[in-house]
Amino acid sequence: MAKRRKEDALETRERILDAAIDVFDRRGVSRPSLTEIAELAGVTRGAVYGHFQNKADLFSALADRIRLPDESLCQAPLDSCKDPLGELQNRWLFMYREVMINEQWRRIFSIILLRCEWVAENGEIHQRCSDGHDEGTMRLRNLVTAAVEAGQLPADLNIEMAVPILHAGVLGLLQDWLMNPKAYDLVEVGEKQILAMLEMLQSSLHLRK
Repeated sequence: MAKRRKEDALETRERILDAAIDVFDRRGVSRPSLTEIAELAGVTRGAVYGHFQNKADLFSALADRIRLPDESLCQAPLDSCKDPLGELQNRWLFMYREVMINEQWRRIFSIILLRCEWVAENGEIHQRCSDGHDEGTMRLRNLVTAAVEAGQLPADLNIEMAVPILHAGVLGLLQDWLMNPKAYDLVEVGEKQILAMLEMLQSSLHLRK
């Protein structure tokens, strides 16, 4: 009986998250209420609060279904990474591929990058995004540093300048594609973009110390 109740609770939680994806993707994050999400999920508002403290908590659980763009970068421990640049390429291509073929990933990334309005009431949600950004930046910096130490990138590369440029390039392409998914093949363009950015790190004099 206890097992059944746990399964029912998990099923309800997943229904609420599914409903949140639909509501946030259509109407943005700040405007919809938890009541609207509860109605679409076919549960009471109290049931939503039984699983989530508030909208920010719901948003965080939603983001945990995938890894945020910044959190999806560079997850492997550095001491086990024999090919830092290869690891970087693989992670980025994996993210592009999943966003392109996995509808749930696409919709959640669209919510995060296009539907999350920067208004005061979204403060906790913005903090969740900021924390993911900071963690991703740190891991990206660590991988680029490892690539320099492994001789894959120039020894005099200005890492502090290179990291935000890489970050902006990847997230910018993702956001551009999400605005018009029919415009081009994200994986095909993304693969060329990654190679171009790594080539830039190798040769650009503007990225030297």
